[in-house]
Amino acid sequence: MTEKKQPSLTKRIVTGMVAGIIVGTLLQQLMPNGSDFVIPLYFFDLSIRAFIVEGVLEVIGQVFISSLQMLVVPLVFVSLVCGTCSLRDTSKLGRIGGKAILLYLVTTAIAISFAISLALLISPGEGVNMTANTTFEAREAPSLAQVFIDMFPRNPFSAFAKGNMLQVIVFALLFGIAMALSGKPGERIASIFEDMNEVIMRLVGILMNIAPYGVFCLLAVLFTEVSLETFGNLLKYFFVVFFALLIHGLVTYPLLLKVLTGLNPVIFLKKMRDTIVFAFSTSSSNATLPVTLETVTKKMGVKNSIASFTVPLGATINMDGTAIMQGVATVFIAQVFNVDLTLSQFLMVILTATLASVGTAGVPGVGLIMLAMVLEQVGLPVEGIGLIIGVDRLLDMTRTAVNVTGDSMVSLIVGKSEQQFNEEVYLDEHAGSKVENIDFHHLRNGEKQ
Repeated sequence: MTEKKQPSLTKRIVTGMVAGIIVGTLLQQLMPNGSDFVIPLYFFDLSIRAFIVEGVLEVIGQVFISSLQMLVVPLVFVSLVCGTCSLRDTSKLGRIGGKAILLYLVTTAIAISFAISLALLISPGEGVNMTANTTFEAREAPSLAQVFIDMFPRNPFSAFAKGNMLQVIVFALLFGIAMALSGKPGERIASIFEDMNEVIMRLVGILMNIAPYGVFCLLAVLFTEVSLETFGNLLKYFFVVFFALLIHGLVTYPLLLKVLTGLNPVIFLKKMRDTIVFAFSTSSSNATLPVTLETVTKKMGVKNSIASFTVPLGATINMDGTAIMQGVATVFIAQVFNVDLTLSQFLMVILTATLASVGTAGVPGVGLIMLAMVLEQVGLPVEGIGLIIGVDRLLDMTRTAVNVTGDSMVSLIVGKSEQQFNEEVYLDEHAGSKVENIDFHHLRNGEKQ
C-alpha cells in the first residue's frame, strides 16, 4: 500500500491563510463592533472573544511570531560570521556592500516614483472630503550622522538583546574578519560556526512545518478586528497602493532580475512563494528573515558569503513597499486637504523617502516616521496620517511581502555578479526541500536528511 503524499508546504500555508481569513471574518460577523458572544455551559459561560480570539488564537499566533523572532539575531550573527570569514579577500565586503546598498536605493526610488505617478493618474483623494478622527504624533527621527554612529555597538550583547540589527551586522562583520585573519585558531572557531549554522537552519525548517497553524491563528485574529466600514471609506486609496505593490513585486523586480542577471524570473517568483506568504502573515521583514535567508541560500543557490550580508541588510534598510505607501499617501493626503504640490515638491518627496529608507533604519515604527518626515518636507499636515491608519494593517502585510521579495532579488543579483551563485540549485525546482521536510519520528537518525 503506497503512502499518501503530503501536500507541499506552500499549499499547507496557503490553506491555513485562507482558513484564517474565513474564520476571522465569520467571528467578526458573530461579534460586530468589538462585542462578545457568550455560550452558556453547565459549569461556566464560555466567552468566544476572551477564550477563542484573545485566548487560543492570540496565544498560538504570538508564540509563532516570537519563535521566528527568536531566530533572527543568532541566525544573522552566525551566518554572517560564516560568510565573512570564508571570504579569502576581505576587501570584497566593500564592493558587495556598495552594490547591495546602491540596488536597494535604486529600487526604492523606482517604487516611490511609480507610486506617485499612479496616484496622480487615479486621484484616490479627490472627493473624499474626510476629516481625521485619529491623530498621529510623529517621533523625531535621528540625523543621518547619528544613525551612522549608532551602527557601532558599545556593547554587542546589548545589541543582541535589543535586536538592533545594524549593530549586530557590524559586530558580525568585524568578528568574521578577525577570524579570517587569525589563522588556525580562526579556522577551528569557523568550523564550530559552520555547524551552528546548520543547526539553526534546521530549526528554521522545524518552524516552517508548524507555520500553517501559526498563519491560521494570526489571520483569524486580524480579520476579527478589520473594520469593513473604514475599509469602504478608503477603498480607492487601498487599491491604488495594493496595485502599485503588486506591479512592483511582480513586474519591476522580475524585470530587473532578467536584465541584470539573465535568470528566469518565473523560477524566482515560484521559489519566493513560501517566503511571501510568511511575510504577508507576519507583517515583519525581521521576523521573516530566517525564511528569506533559507530561501535565498538553499532554494536559489546564492552562497552564504553573499546572502548572509545582503538579506539582513535588506531587512533593515530596504523599504520599497513602505516607499510605495508614502508616495500614494502623500498624493492622497494632499488631495484630501486640497493642496496642490509642485514638481519640485514631488522630487523632494522622492529624494526624502529614498534617503530616509537608510536614515531611519533602526527606528521602531519606521514606516509612519518616514511618512511624517515626507509630509513635513512638503508642508502637508502630519495629522493626515490618521486618515489611513484604519487600513494600514492590511497594506502593511503586502508591503512586507514586497520588501522581502526585493531583498531576495538584490541578493541574487549581487551573488551572480560576484560569482557566488550556483545556477544548478536555482534551476532545481526541488532545491531546499530537504530543509522543509523533517522526519520527526526519527530524531536520532545519525544521517543528515
